[in-house]
Parts: sequence; structure tokens; C-alpha cells
Amino acid sequence: MKDKIKKNLSMFLRFGLSGGLLWFIFSKIDMAHTIDVLKSADLTYIIAAGGVFSCIIGLLLYRWFIFIKALDLVVPAKDVVKGYFIGLFGNLFLPSAIGGDFLKVYMLCKNSQQKPRVVASAILDRLSGFASIVIVAVCSFTFGYRFIEDTSLLIPIVLMGVGSVGIVTFLFNEKIFSFGSQLFNKIPKFKKSLMNMHYDIRLMHAHHKEGMMAVGLSCLSQVILASSYYLVAKGLHQEIDLIYFLIFVPIICVASSFPSIGGLGVREAGSAYLFAKIGVDSGIAVSLTLINFFFVFMVGLIGGAINVPTLFNRRIQHDASASCDASV
Repeated sequence: MKDKIKKNLSMFLRFGLSGGLLWFIFSKIDMAHTIDVLKSADLTYIIAAGGVFSCIIGLLLYRWFIFIKALDLVVPAKDVVKGYFIGLFGNLFLPSAIGGDFLKVYMLCKNSQQKPRVVASAILDRLSGFASIVIVAVCSFTFGYRFIEDTSLLIPIVLMGVGSVGIVTFLFNEKIFSFGSQLFNKIPKFKKSLMNMHYDIRLMHAHHKEGMMAVGLSCLSQVILASSYYLVAKGLHQEIDLIYFLIFVPIICVASSFPSIGGLGVREAGSAYLFAKIGVDSGIAVSLTLINFFFVFMVGLIGGAINVPTLFNRRIQHDASASCDASV
């Protein structure tokens, strides 16, 4: 009962955060002007942005395969692809990207005897993505500071850097991780699973090349995502240098990971705040993120299309099992 209440409360808070922020943002923007801009949008650029965005999906799927291979994780490729797309579907309504990770891990763990290693692969995959966000943001800010000259942007970038270093140190340092896992001394089985996952993560010490390749792919995906935003801006007749997107988009990505519904509201608030620094209208800034979210939504629907037959088949098997039990 308590778990159900917590689950409902969590869902309510996420909907509340997304809905509240969207309401606040839309109450502050010039809707008439924004609608006029959207009506006159150049669809050629918008479609091109969607095509560019789709390249990210293949890159990130390949990145996960890199970690799976490096960890000697034995799992059918079709299950990995299936889990990946179902994870994308989960991102649309679960607590952002993290919720999607839970789904794809669950899908792979069902038929795997290497469950800690499955979890390790997903964590490493997520870490490489976060590392790329920091790297691209730092490099872009360093080279683009003369364009924006706003030191306040250093705060989120530094926080991201410190956070990523702290997480990596915790996960790869056995003494620190063992100390932290003592919180679960009363749940020895779970603690053992955590330590097994830690040892699997540490296997990457012998695979520096694969780790660097994964981070490199992640950085490329961040550049492609920024380019997608840039093309959408061109489609909305906005002349904004690419360097601004390389600085702002990584920060927006981190903001969208806050517990919400697919990052909605949080992402738009971040976009409106950041692009206002270079004189972009709030309505246009919000439109940039909503159009890019539409790309995410369309890709997520593929995961949903994959997930529905899986759930349907499981339901049939469950009903058949129940019928057999009833007849005994």
C-alpha cells in the first residue's frame, strides 16, 4: 500500500513539475508571435534536423554494444536493440533518461545470468554520455566565451564536471564503493549484487580504448544534437551561431534529466533562460526544444511499437498459464 502511494505521489510530482513549468513558461511568452514564426517555418530545415537527430540513435546504440562487448556480456543482439528502443519509449513517461535505463536493464536481465554485468553496462553507457556533456560544454565554453562573455554559465558546467568526477571516483574506487555499500549491510544479497556490479565496472580498467571510443561517440552525438537544434533554429528563421548550441544544449540535456515527464517543462525552462542571454525570444527558445522533443517522441514510439507485442504475448502466456492452473 505504501509503495503504491509513493508511486502515485512520484507520478503526481513529475506531472506537476512538467505541467507547472510549461504553464509558467507559456504564460510569459508572446504566443501570437510564436505561432506566426511556426506557421512560416521552413520545413526543409525541420525535416533535415529530424534526419540529423536520427543519426544519434544509431551512435548511442553502438556505444552500448561497445560496453557489452568490453564486459564480455553474453546477450543476443536483438535483445539489446529491443531493450534500447523500449528504453527510449520509457523516457517519454518515466523519470527522464534514468527511467528508460531501468526499462532496458530489466529487459536484458530477464534472460541473462549476468545481471550485475547488465547493470554495469548501462551505468557505464550513461556515464560516458554524461562525460561527453561535460567535455563538449567545457570545450565550447572555452572557445565560445568571447561570443557570450557570461561567467554565470561556468556554474552549471563546473557542477557537471565535479559531479561526473565524483561519480566515476565512487564507482571505480573499491574502498570508497565498499564503504558506501555498507548502507545495505542488512540486505546482504543486494549488497553482494552491488559489489559484483562494481567489480564488473572495474573490468573497464583493461579496456581503455573501448572507453575512449565510447566517450568519443558520445561527444559526437552531442555535436549532432546541437546541430539538430541549429537546423531547427534555421527553419524558424533564426540566425544563431552553432557555438551557442554547443554551449547551451549540453546544459539543457542535464536539466532535462530532473524528475519530470520526459524532461518536459524543465528542458523548456532551461532553453528559455539560456537563449535569452543572446537575445532569443522565449517563445522561439521553447519552440526549439519542443520540436526536438517531437523527434524524441517519434523515436520513442518505435520502442512503444516494439513493447506492445511483447506485453501482449506475455499477457497471452499468463492467461494460458492461469487457464491451465484452473483446470488442474
